Amino acid sequence: MKTLLELIEEIPFVPKKEEYRQVSVHKIEMDSRLVDKGTLFFCIKGYTVDGHEFVNQAVKQGAVAIVAERPLNVDVPVIVVRDTKRTMAKISSYFYGDPTTKMHLIGVTGTNGKTSVTHILEQIMQDANKKTGLIGTMYTKVKDVVYETKNTTPESVILQQRFKQMKDEDVEVVMMEVSSHALHLGRVRGCDFNVAVFTNLSPDHLDYHETMESYLHAKGLLFAQLGNTYQEKVAVLNADDPASEAILAMTAADVITYGIKKSADVFADDVKITSSGTTFIIHAFKESESVNLKLMGMFSVYNSLAAITAALVSGISLKEAISSVEKIEGVDGRFQPVDEGQSFTVIVDYAHTPDSLENVLQTVKEFARGKITVVVGCGGDRDKSKRPVMAKIAVEQADRAIFTSDNPRSEDPAEIIEDMKQGLAKASYEVFLDRKKAIWHAVNQASENDIIVIAGKGHETYQILRDKTIHFDDREIASQAIRERL
Repeated sequence: MKTLLELIEEIPFVPKKEEYRQVSVHKIEMDSRLVDKGTLFFCIKGYTVDGHEFVNQAVKQGAVAIVAERPLNVDVPVIVVRDTKRTMAKISSYFYGDPTTKMHLIGVTGTNGKTSVTHILEQIMQDANKKTGLIGTMYTKVKDVVYETKNTTPESVILQQRFKQMKDEDVEVVMMEVSSHALHLGRVRGCDFNVAVFTNLSPDHLDYHETMESYLHAKGLLFAQLGNTYQEKVAVLNADDPASEAILAMTAADVITYGIKKSADVFADDVKITSSGTTFIIHAFKESESVNLKLMGMFSVYNSLAAITAALVSGISLKEAISSVEKIEGVDGRFQPVDEGQSFTVIVDYAHTPDSLENVLQTVKEFARGKITVVVGCGGDRDKSKRPVMAKIAVEQADRAIFTSDNPRSEDPAEIIEDMKQGLAKASYEVFLDRKKAIWHAVNQASENDIIVIAGKGHETYQILRDKTIHFDDREIASQAIRERL
């Protein structure tokens, strides 16, 4: 305990009894249900639960010390700090032996593309015979073993536990999605990033950040925290996104840029998008090579450029990186076809922001031979400002728009759709509150060569309703509908 107290510099209150400083801590936890003998318990204020209310339960189960944001009347040491989440991140990293200092850590942040970029990087690194770890929206992977994850970027205790496991299993390179929430809440404090990648910035999470300036600032923290040291740290920025200029001013690290429209260190030209893939020429410093992607769309070019650039600054050759990128057939739930032998195309995509939805629909228009239908909804208890924007994009970019439920959570699905419909002509869309019925309707209305885009949930295998969470997979529902029709 003495060591941990010395680690925390912001303590306004220190236990008076000297013997408290001799307490031995064998475990750290933020979930009172997981506390046992020898645990240091962190009282975390969550969205729905306050850990301070569970301190007696933690002590009863064996907690030997408490970190809290206010004094508590218990018979074990209570260390009061300003922010338990930030303190927890610092102590977690130390407690588990600063594992990220012993691995090459690549963090990827931005509104869209994080999952695709980290998975492309994983393929590149594995092909280079590196032992890899991956932390992100869909899951956490330690080499080839997959673990469920609740947040894009886990809480710091869980995160550092996983890093420790990776280190113990000799993982060399870790690819990690870094969310704006995690940055703002200090979850990645103590993580020693070698490379930080910025994909793009468009409106999202404004229910939390409130303004685009605050959202940008949260993203920029990843680059500001790269630090001003003698160690080689690299920021990889999208030259075509205006937010990169602000991020450039925030970091003391070396900066390498990628892009298509503006001058960049790594850039693509002669881009051609077809129904079978995408080709382009990549120019990286003094090298130029042709690239033949199985992935479709301009966003796939940007994601590939981001991953290749991060790989280059991590010591992978351009030819090695291209060879890996060219074999990737797709990322789960990202522009994923559902093929049951039907005469029309069905694509499931995670697009849940205005920018990502527009990108997907514009990509489809590049090779569409028939009409385009989009099935789209908006999540409940999330940023309401993007609802009418996404609906407008759906109506303008597709021939047929079908509005439905996403994850309504505690909100009434009908009210969410009312928000989406603002300012739209009634004849420009159809409404099915039941997402399964919306997908089946789209499939049954499709003609030969038509394209159906089912947007918003992608890889998710559940739907969150007001009172329960049910199994729901857009890909399964679409397959069933197609088979029934055939």
